[in-house]
Amino acid sequence: MRLTQFTDYALRLLMLVAIKTPNSVTIAEAAQAYNISHNHLTKIANALGRLGYLQTSRGRGGGLKLAVPAETIKIGYIIGVCEGKSPIVECFDPFTNTCAITPVCGLTHMLASAQAAFFNELDRWTLADLITRKAAFNAALQRGQGFTPG
Repeated sequence: MRLTQFTDYALRLLMLVAIKTPNSVTIAEAAQAYNISHNHLTKIANALGRLGYLQTSRGRGGGLKLAVPAETIKIGYIIGVCEGKSPIVECFDPFTNTCAITPVCGLTHMLASAQAAFFNELDRWTLADLITRKAAFNAALQRGQGFTPG
């Protein structure tokens, strides 16, 4: 399974915001830290805000903060909502499936089982688990883009 760029950037943004807690992070700071488009991160921050994971505030002193504790944010859930419900193979969608061998194919069951295991494993981990090495995380950001820890 390959994650979309949106999901990758959403996870990175959540990690950065969690690392900087209790301080806020601006989208401009995140864009510089990761060398990612400001506009793209704005869309991601808005989506994460609508989902209830980020608190967003505008204006001077504004920025992004976690809306819930990092320990409660399940990685599997974040990936699931960011990736949407698009099936990994055609036969997973009964409305668009045109595969002639679906009724006798063993691959469908195996892939469904693997996909379920993938998300079950990811749901064992939280955002807090991803940021246990805060000093190293900040150092990597400083080396990469010159971002100053908050």
